Order: sequence, then structure tokens, then C-alpha cells
Amino acid sequence: MSAPALTPGFPVHHATFNHLWAALLLEELYRLGVRDVVLAPGSRSAPLTTAASEHAGLCCHCHFDERGLGFMALGMSRGSQRPVAVITTSGTAVANLYPAVVEARLTGVPLVVLSADRPLELLDNGSNQAIDQRDIFSRHTVMHIDLPPPDPDMKAAFLLSTVDQAIDQQRRTPGPVHINCRYREPLYPGSCLLDASDYLAPLRGWQAASTPWSTWQTDAALPASGNALILGSEWSAFARQRGIIVVGNVEGGASDPKQAQQLVELSRQLGWPLLADLQSQLRFDPQNLIYFDLALHDAPFSTELARAEVLLQFGGRLISKRLTQFIARQPWQDVWLIDPLSQRLDPDYCVKRRVVGTPADFIAGMPSLPEQAPWHRLDSLQRRTGQLVDARCRAFSELGVCHQLVQLAKGQLFVGNSLPARLMNMLGTYRDLPLRVFANRGASGIDGLIATAYGVSCTHPGPTTIVLGDTSALHDLNSLALLKQATHPLVVIILNNDGGSIFHMLPVPQEGELLERYFRQPHGLGFEQAAAMFGLAYVAPDSLDAFDVAYRQALQTGVTLIEISVPHQQVADELAALGAAIRESSRE
Repeated sequence: MSAPALTPGFPVHHATFNHLWAALLLEELYRLGVRDVVLAPGSRSAPLTTAASEHAGLCCHCHFDERGLGFMALGMSRGSQRPVAVITTSGTAVANLYPAVVEARLTGVPLVVLSADRPLELLDNGSNQAIDQRDIFSRHTVMHIDLPPPDPDMKAAFLLSTVDQAIDQQRRTPGPVHINCRYREPLYPGSCLLDASDYLAPLRGWQAASTPWSTWQTDAALPASGNALILGSEWSAFARQRGIIVVGNVEGGASDPKQAQQLVELSRQLGWPLLADLQSQLRFDPQNLIYFDLALHDAPFSTELARAEVLLQFGGRLISKRLTQFIARQPWQDVWLIDPLSQRLDPDYCVKRRVVGTPADFIAGMPSLPEQAPWHRLDSLQRRTGQLVDARCRAFSELGVCHQLVQLAKGQLFVGNSLPARLMNMLGTYRDLPLRVFANRGASGIDGLIATAYGVSCTHPGPTTIVLGDTSALHDLNSLALLKQATHPLVVIILNNDGGSIFHMLPVPQEGELLERYFRQPHGLGFEQAAAMFGLAYVAPDSLDAFDVAYRQALQTGVTLIEISVPHQQVADELAALGAAIRESSRE
């Protein structure tokens, strides 16, 4: 006798058994917190695509380029602080996700890759679009699952509990999960629907509820051990010394504005200087020594900073090379590093105490201390650097545009790698309005930047600005197609110095054609036609005043590409001159 039909909720009729398993998988992911699914077209992934499109609680986003698709998911997950699912078909489509998966692993971003695949009997026999996808991302995922083809003899609870285990592992160790989904044909609906009432009968309790099949208890929910008490006693002695606070990239930690403000208050309470990276959400706070990177050219500033005895660092992956070099050579009495990711994040092996947790958890767990007077005079020493920066950033150049952009930007700012990240980390002024800042500084690649920024823009109701270099823009040109879907103002600022001008600042041999042909690789291309091709508004200002007008207008509506064309040698010359001026001023 057939089991009675399940109560309304999860449907009992599906196109094929493949579609039933795909629907079960996506429903469980929804119950575990997934709300966005990004998809690329494909045939083998048709059951997953159909199930995602039919799920009322999932928002689907499409892109034809899997490399951009992966980075779009990365941006969405970072902006929303939720896991995002990625659906691709089989073959090289999966391999195109590799750069985004690498970035997600290094920065602890919870992607859920659902790759469609062929069954084992179609591998190694010349079958079309078939490659070995088992563990294709190697050590760059926190968990890999190779599902068998859907089979009525396998309990539905097997599939649900497998998904539960994967997401629990992702919560314990944030990063990407890969679920490889093998499907035999048929991949598309036929003339009649499959009645899965009998198969789904054991799930009646799950279907009537809205919770996952099984609940996993994570370490975070367990009672705290005595370690906090031991650490608290050491904290009192640590905090009484001369120290500095450095804040880098704390994914899900200092990137939360409320937690960032707690670090500002901690700096005031301890009387320690705050050196906040561009990624910290504290970069433009008045408590931060905003010009510390350039001020390290100044001998009195460096000497005063070197009086510090201990270092308290939140997050790693610092952009400033001068700061990392200072940290490496300083004879610290003690160094504590706090970050929610269980990674070493200690390239120079200075860290003595590694605390895995968020800034808020750390601050809440430490005993409160009486407010201490500042031990330093770094604020006054950096003013001289600030005056030189203001004087030398009044011309139309990469320095001038980046310096002005900090004052004008609203909503969200996504900063590309190579030169833009370094310039924005050196320059800028204090701001009253909050500004969410994002950058892909895990692997610090120049791929997928436009797609990541678009993904970030989908998570915030205000405008989003992308500033990146010309080579990075060419690398992700396909993702300009995504921008027409933006529902809020989106501005793309391309600093076009005709190639990799950062190599002018690296010890690449200058003789012959080595630098130009093999490193900088000038391309001679502009972006006006690219903007036209993808239906974007385009502006090419030739002065800071014109940039000011164009940018303010772009923040009001639509999608605008602003191209800043500058000589390739200019930025290297200007940075060298600025550094020399700072060093010279310290001798006066």
C-alpha cells in the first residue's frame, strides 16, 4: 500500500529522480542558510538549475563565464556574510572556478560549489565533456564530497545528512565546500512526472518542519574552557607595556563596523597607536594613523614607533610592505594575533600567542583595564607626512585620483590588486560617512575583480565603486556584462597606465626589452569601446575637477565606466619623489 501523501511543502512530484535529488539538496542548503545561487548554463547541470529556479526562497543569478561566476559568488558571500551556492556543468566549466575557490579558501569565504558530473562509466572512455572532477580543487576546499548518481535504493536521509555534515565542517573551518553531483540521463523533464511519495515518506517530519535534517553541535556552542582565564591573566601584564595595534583583514570580524568600533575604543583605552589596513573598515577613522605607510619613510616617526615593546594584531594579509618589514625587524617582547580563521597568518614568524576568534569575542573575554595615557607622539609626527601628501596629490594622476576618491566615495568601495590597493592604503583622508571597503587579498590575484565587486554590490542598497588597473580590467572584461543587471549605482574606475606599471617599482632589469615586453607588457588599449559594447556609460576626465564632476554624477544613477589615462612611468616617479620629500623633511 502506498504511503499517504506528504503535507504541502516539499513537492512529491518531480521531473526525474535526478531532479528529486537536486531539489532535496537545494532545500537542505536553504535550511542551512543559503539564499543566493549563481549559475552558468550547461546540460549536465540541468537538474540542479531547474531545482534552483523553482525554489521560492532562493534568488538565482546568472553569468555565462564560470570564472566570473565564481568570483561573483565570492563577492556575494563576503557582502552578505552568508554561504552562496555555485552551479556549473561538467568538464572545464568546473576548472574555471579554481581561482575563486582559492581566494575563498584563503579568506574563509563560505562558497558551496555544486558541480554536475558524469557517472564513472563515462570517464576515461572518450565521452564528451568528461574529465576527472573528483577533488579537482585539491587542498583548496574545506570539504569535498563525490555524490553517487541518484538512486531510489539510497535513502534520502543519506543525501540530507551529507549536506548537513559539509556545512557543519564549513562553519568550523570557513571556506569553500565542493559537492560533485553525478547524473545519468535523463537530464531534462519527460512527458510525465515522477511520483516520489513512497521514497519521501520517511522524511515526513523533515518536510513538515523548516529545520535541517540533522543538527550538528559546533565547538563554538560548547562551554568555554579555562583557557580564557589563563589568557585574561596574561592580558593584564601584556596591556601594561608600550604596544601598538595593527588591524589587517579580519573576514567577518573587524569587517563588521560594530566590531571595528570596538577596536577603536580598545586603542583609546590602552593609549596605543592604531595602524589600520585598507581592509579593516578602520582605515579612515580619526583614531587611525592614516599615513603610517608613507610616514615610515620619516626617521623620527619610525624611531618613535620602534619604542613599542608588544604588538597586538587583528587579522593578517597586510597590504603595506613597509609595515610588514617594520614588524619583522622589531625585537618584540610579545606578539598576539587574533583572527577567526584557523590559519597561521604569520609570514615572518613573530607571533607568540595565536587566538582563534573574532575581535569582539577577544575583547569581551579579556578583563577591563583602566584607561591609559598614550605613550607615543606619533599623531603629531605623521602630520608632516599628511601635509606633503595633500600638496602632492593635487595634480591629475593616479595618486591624485585615489586621494580624491576617498573623500568622494559613498556606500561600498572595492579596490583592485597591484597598484590600486597599495595607493589606497597609502593615501586618503579621514571621513565622517562610513565606507565599506573590500579587496581580494587572499591570493591577491588580478582575476575576477569586476565580478567580485558586482557580487558585493548585490548585497548593499547603496552605490558601489570599483577602482582597478587596466590589466586587471582586461583580465575580467567578460564580467562587464554583469553590470547592466545592477539595481543600484555602480561606478567602475579604471586606472589605465598601459600595462603593469608596478614593475617600474620592482627590481626588474631596465636594459633591453626585458621590462617592457616581458613584464609591463603595454597593450595600447582604451576602454571606450568596451563600455559601448556592454552598454555602459563612459567618461574620460582629464583633470581632477572633471573627475570630481563625473564621479559625483555617476554615483546618482546607472552604471558608469570612468577611464583615467595616465603615462605609465608617472606613478612610479611620483611615489619616489613623495618618499624622498618625506625623508628630506625629517632632516629639516
